[in-house]
Amino acid sequence: MKINQVEQTIGITKKNIRFYEQEGLLKPVRIANGYRDYSPEDLERLQLIKLLRKLDIPIDEIRRLQEGSQTLKDCLERHLISLRRRRSNLEAMERFCIRLLDEDRTLDNLDAEALLREMEQQESGGVMFKNIQKDDKRKLLKSAVLSAVVVLSILLLSLGFLVWLIFQNLAMLAPLFLILFLTHLILIVGTLLALWERIKEIEGGEMNEASKY
Repeated sequence: MKINQVEQTIGITKKNIRFYEQEGLLKPVRIANGYRDYSPEDLERLQLIKLLRKLDIPIDEIRRLQEGSQTLKDCLERHLISLRRRRSNLEAMERFCIRLLDEDRTLDNLDAEALLREMEQQESGGVMFKNIQKDDKRKLLKSAVLSAVVVLSILLLSLGFLVWLIFQNLAMLAPLFLILFLTHLILIVGTLLALWERIKEIEGGEMNEASKY
């Protein structure tokens, strides 16, 4: 079965299917023309992966299950501990929000410094609030594209200046200009390739939508 058919049959996107293959959770055979051929066993494995991911069981845990280094019972018991810890953290955030509402806080009378100290005290006791160090994909993509645009703009302006000089009939310096021209082209291509790799890195991984697992 081809990947398009698998996507329709199982309800997992092609991106996620390839991601699971990269993670070693799925190993379809390659037929003569290089296409992947998914067997009934592969479909069963994808169904299992979909089920476990909908339960938010991590990829590493699924890999250990497949390798036989842990049992489903051990996996679920450990995952329950993680879920309960997350629920406790959400409840702590909920209580904090309710308290601020009950105290009728506004931006003018919100003592952020004191509240942050209180949060840190709770975190030292095991509560985990939102980790603001993790930027979302949109911010990372924006930063990567902006950096590439700046570098490419400088390179293109410099390249344009070199072309202008060449057309000024400076024949004696033509070999030097040619070397600089080729160097700029290489730098431009390298920047574009680096941007492409960065975008793939940011966009890589599993789509974070349960309906598309």
